[in-house]
Amino acid sequence: MTVVKSCVLAAITLTLVAVPAMAQGHRGKGRGSSDTQATAEKKAKDAQTEKDYKAALDHIPDQKPGDPWGNVRPIADKAKSTH
Repeated sequence: MTVVKSCVLAAITLTLVAVPAMAQGHRGKGRGSSDTQATAEKKAKDAQTEKDYKAALDHIPDQKPGDPWGNVRPIADKAKSTH
């Protein structure tokens, strides 16, 4: 009798674990042709977003390279120039 209870308990446990995982696997199926239309719309939107991004980058002016030690270096430059 305890073997039967163990098997039933194991079957219930496996079922409780497997059902949510199985439900996640079926998400989004059954949409049919609207899925391809949504994909085409998403691709068009992504292409427009990429185009806008590149256009925004063109508006950023070129900058000269920064010198993080610029405030410290002039003291050393002055010392070199006096010799």
